[in-house]
Amino acid sequence: MANVPTDLKYTEEHEYVKSSGASEVVVGITDYAQGELGDVVFVELPKVGASYEKGASFGTIEAVKAVSELYSPVSGEVVAVNDALDANPALVNSDPYGEGWMIRLRVADSAQLDSLLDAAAYQGKIS
Repeated sequence: MANVPTDLKYTEEHEYVKSSGASEVVVGITDYAQGELGDVVFVELPKVGASYEKGASFGTIEAVKAVSELYSPVSGEVVAVNDALDANPALVNSDPYGEGWMIRLRVADSAQLDSLLDAAAYQGKIS
C-alpha cells in the first residue's frame, strides 16, 4: 500500500505538492509513482528561474523500466532544484516526500492549488 500523507496535495499524474511558506511549494513524485517506476536511475530537472504553466512538462524521470515526464502541478517559477538527485537519483525511491523532492516553485496563482486532489481523492485514484 502506497504512503499518501494527508498534509499534501496531489495531481492526476502522481506529483505531490507540499506547501513551503508564503506562495512556494515543493514538488516531487508520489510514493505510488516511484513504486510503479521501479529503481530511478536519472532525473532531468529544470534550471532555477524557469517558468512553467500548470500541466507543462518540467523534466523527466528515468527508471530501469521506463522514462516518464514530470508535470508542473501549478503555474510558477522554479526557485530551487534538488541538486542531490544528480548524484543520487535513488533518493526518489527511498524518500520521495523528503530527500527525494524535485523542485520548489513560486506559485503564480494560488487558486490553482484548490484544483489539486486531497489525500483521500488521490488514495481513491490509486486503490
